[in-house]
Amino acid sequence: MDVHRYIAALSEFIENRNFAGYDPYDALNSPVIRILTFGWKYGRIAWTQLMRRLPFNLRPLLLVPQEHNPKGLGLFLGGYVKLYKVNPHPAILEKVNYLLELLAKLRSLGYSGSCWGYNFDWQSRAFFIPKNTPTVVNSSFIGHALLDTWESTGEQRALDMAVSIKVFLLQDLYRKVEGDTFCFSYTPIDHTAVHNANLLGASLLIRLSQVTGEECLREAALASLAYSMKYQHDDGTWYYAETAMQSWIDSFHTGFNLEAIRRFLRAGVGQEYLSDYEKGVAYYAENFFLADGTPKYYHDRVYPIDIHALAQAVVFFAGEGEKYLELTERIMRWMLENMWDARGYFYSRKGRYLTNKIPYMRWGQAWAFHALTEYVRMNAE
Repeated sequence: MDVHRYIAALSEFIENRNFAGYDPYDALNSPVIRILTFGWKYGRIAWTQLMRRLPFNLRPLLLVPQEHNPKGLGLFLGGYVKLYKVNPHPAILEKVNYLLELLAKLRSLGYSGSCWGYNFDWQSRAFFIPKNTPTVVNSSFIGHALLDTWESTGEQRALDMAVSIKVFLLQDLYRKVEGDTFCFSYTPIDHTAVHNANLLGASLLIRLSQVTGEECLREAALASLAYSMKYQHDDGTWYYAETAMQSWIDSFHTGFNLEAIRRFLRAGVGQEYLSDYEKGVAYYAENFFLADGTPKYYHDRVYPIDIHALAQAVVFFAGEGEKYLELTERIMRWMLENMWDARGYFYSRKGRYLTNKIPYMRWGQAWAFHALTEYVRMNAE
């Protein structure tokens, strides 16, 4: 399947907008909405969820600015690096260097090491996170992209930023300790224990340990990994988190967990979890997709169909090689046939009756770019 024309069109779309745009969760960037929430937790949740769910875009009317999202920039960086590996053209390297500059400027200040947050206030049922508060998820995704950049281009500043993240992870985040295992908090200001966030942080630490040779990074990574492996279910799944209001099983967070574990196994670490990993991969492949490649959001129901579920599935199964090649092709084909807009971008979400066609930059375009470029990298190798 030739996806190069989609990459070319999507690259033009995102570059023409300087990698900036709207986000499903950026409602609280509106000065109008901030007033209308009256500083109330449930007001913030209500407005954020309303703006996320509306299939038409009120953001221009509500004065929401189009901005750079650090996590989106990290995904774009990783994508251009993959393209550079396949075709080391100076024009691609120019984009890589530009994205490195943006990420350096957008680091969250006042923390022990390099780290990144979201460009908007974020209210969940569990906690409120002010704009630019760094998260383990953002910092880990960006960290992996930085290490990929260094490995492919030799760019020292990419390595320096990536290595600096270790200090943020080890010194600024809280830990939920259970015996000789622990779970990283999502941010430096909450105590939430979320499996995909924990495993993402652990996967970056194990990779950094191999770069720096620091045993303390390896030990922390294995203790963090052991925490989440302890909560894997017999069928290979995980809840999003171990609380009553977070006990769901969804597609893309399952993919995040498995990709993080795969980084350990391919580093020759954590081999005692190989059979658990294989069980998880089998469940992911057999329970989250319909026969035509339609992704299920949750393990037990299809809707909403989300670009994250499609993109993460392509990224993960492309990395599993021949065994899942047919499934990867099926998912990619469904994504291109059902989520692509002829104007050069991807939709973010399809409901049973309505499609959200707002071209969200991080949630839609960055993730689609991540998937398309991973598919190209897989075929090249």
